[in-house]
Amino acid sequence: MKLKKFLFIIFSHLFLYISSGYAQNLNSDFVPDSLYNKSFNSYKSGEFFEYKLHYGFLNASYASLELKKEILNDSLVYRATAIGRTTGLARLFYRVDDLYEAFFPLEKVKPLKSIRDIYEGGYVRKAETVYDDKNKTATILNKITNEERVIKLESGYQDIISTFYFLRKHLDISKLKEGDIIFVNIFFASQNYPFKMKYLGIERIKTKFGLIECLKLKPFMEAGRVFRSNEGIDLWVTNDENRIPVKVKANLRVGTIVADLTSFRGITNPFKIIVDD
Repeated sequence: MKLKKFLFIIFSHLFLYISSGYAQNLNSDFVPDSLYNKSFNSYKSGEFFEYKLHYGFLNASYASLELKKEILNDSLVYRATAIGRTTGLARLFYRVDDLYEAFFPLEKVKPLKSIRDIYEGGYVRKAETVYDDKNKTATILNKITNEERVIKLESGYQDIISTFYFLRKHLDISKLKEGDIIFVNIFFASQNYPFKMKYLGIERIKTKFGLIECLKLKPFMEAGRVFRSNEGIDLWVTNDENRIPVKVKANLRVGTIVADLTSFRGITNPFKIIVDD
């Protein structure tokens, strides 16, 4: 794969694939299951986030996350939609149009259905996954070949998009200690991934909106051709009731990519900006 094409894929996937992290043998403490049992008022229907990804001076990609209510199998559920695409000059060299969607109940985040519809420089993938929580299975329908597969799920499973909302709604961030490891079983691309992410503490960062107090997190990724090390990504999430990702920084073997929150609307709680005295 040519370097340009490789970079553009990374640009468009940084936010969408951050959740499929690589499992590591870590010495830090895992967050106890009890910290995932509560429910917080962190989002609502109509919420929308937009991100831009930068590689040096190059604005190479766009990503968005949107949440709406919808009827699925006679029940009112949330439908979360994530979009990633290359833009501008990057799009001329390598077109990426990715759509990922997850449907989950209003009260307890557990995926009911997932949609994957992607175009990446000629590679096309269209699939729907339906989850059977009783039997812990996922039925995957390839929308191109009409082939169907049934795969066994791990306990406590989420999909790549529902993980974002699961942690925002159910993780009690007030009980986190520096060095704690957050763990979620993620089902993605017909496989179960044990996702791990370390909590590093509180940090204030500058954004286009002002100074924001954030939780700093470090997802563990596989070191090798893409990332310099298995700790190559830093993630900053607002330390408030919204738990909004405002920045991602990825240290790659070919440089550093930064993704910044550029706009938002429909959030549930006030967006807190620190005003200097």
